Amino acid sequence: MNAPANERRHIPERRNAGAAHSTHFSALDWAAMVLMIVGGINWGLVGAFEFDLVAALFGDRTTWSRLVYALVGIASLYGIYLLSKMTARQH
Repeated sequence: MNAPANERRHIPERRNAGAAHSTHFSALDWAAMVLMIVGGINWGLVGAFEFDLVAALFGDRTTWSRLVYALVGIASLYGIYLLSKMTARQH
C-alpha cells in the first residue's frame, strides 16, 4: 500500500517557511533590542520589587543613569520604527 514517490501527498516544506520573510538585523537593530530588554527588565524589577537596577548601578539621577534612561527611550522609539518596517515586509 505504499504510494509511489511521485504520488505522495503534498507536504509543505517547513524548514524554509520563514525564508521569504527573513529579517536581517543590523548592529543598530541589535543594540536597540538589547536596550529595550534592559529597560523591560528594569521596569519589571521596579514593578515587582520597587528596585531600580539602573539607579542602583549608576546612582539616582546621575548623568550616567539619565543617559541610560534616554538611550532606552530612544531605542523604544526605534523599536516602533523597526516593528513597522517588519510589518510592512510581511504585507
